[in-house]
Amino acid sequence: MTQPPPGYGYPQQPPPYGHPPYPYPPAPVRRWWQHPAVIITALVVFPPGGIALAWLSGWSQTKKIIATVLAGLWFLTPFLGDPPKDNKADAKPKAAATASATITPSESASPSPTGPPSFVGKNLKDASAAAYGAGYNSISHDASDQDAGQWDDGNWRVCFQTLKAKKVGGKPTLDFGVVRVEWPCPAKDGEPIPYPKMPNVVGQSFVKASETLKPIGFEEIEPQSAYTDVTLPASVDNWKVCFQEPEEGKEIQYPKTTTAYLKLTAAGTACPKTEYTELHPDPTPPSGDDDDSSSPSSGGSSSGGSDAGTVTPGAYCSTPGSTGVSKKGVVYTCKGTGQERWRR
Repeated sequence: MTQPPPGYGYPQQPPPYGHPPYPYPPAPVRRWWQHPAVIITALVVFPPGGIALAWLSGWSQTKKIIATVLAGLWFLTPFLGDPPKDNKADAKPKAAATASATITPSESASPSPTGPPSFVGKNLKDASAAAYGAGYNSISHDASDQDAGQWDDGNWRVCFQTLKAKKVGGKPTLDFGVVRVEWPCPAKDGEPIPYPKMPNVVGQSFVKASETLKPIGFEEIEPQSAYTDVTLPASVDNWKVCFQEPEEGKEIQYPKTTTAYLKLTAAGTACPKTEYTELHPDPTPPSGDDDDSSSPSSGGSSSGGSDAGTVTPGAYCSTPGSTGVSKKGVVYTCKGTGQERWRR
């Protein structure tokens, strides 16, 4: 008969104090890739791999979430930001811009090391305003020998400037020598203005003559026909200049209000000897018809008939339908409403 174990049938005694009632389970074995140092290194170097290792580790849920968020931000930051600027590439343009700003003059002239700013060449109105802004008062005078007043300072240009010895209103004062904007400056302050002179453009084509006259600044360059019975076409660029107005050598004092007239003839057509000439004049009548006094209509009217002889164009006639010939051999007819006249 099998013997019962010791203490069978009797209540079991509690284990001694400090000893567990049963043995602890064995601790799980930690792999090398679960080591915290390995996981943290992977999170920094290769965040996607580090996140995977963190979730396979024995870390708490909170640590895994924090590690995932931080590693994800670390991984995505280079892709979300702007690309870094190339400081070397920016250095040259900035230096060039600085140099350009240094050498480019502003609207108002910069002060010279030895005196006030220079306003020569500027409009008098702009020069006066810029001088005031630079701390100077200004006055003006006619730089030519004409001593004209500058009523509209926008129409005058500064040719000379001097610094007055006496201050005006407590400020140093500039005296501007000026001429009208369309005039050239004299060689010296107070000398006559060297007005431009009309060049000779006869014999040139219209387009070349226009280029020659352009620097003078005429208000208009108008083409006209050299022959009174020839009408100009739409384009006359290759037509030749036969006569010009103003004439060669004339001073042009007010080009902005002056029109240059060029009288032209077609290429291949000779110029007339004088102005106001017809290219195709009426035929010359026979010598026997030169004296209109023999005609009954020479006094301005005709007695009628189918042939009134020599008549005066535009003179009154009495028989409608009758015909006559002018001194130039042109046939005219007595017709018109009201009082008849010799008409073509």
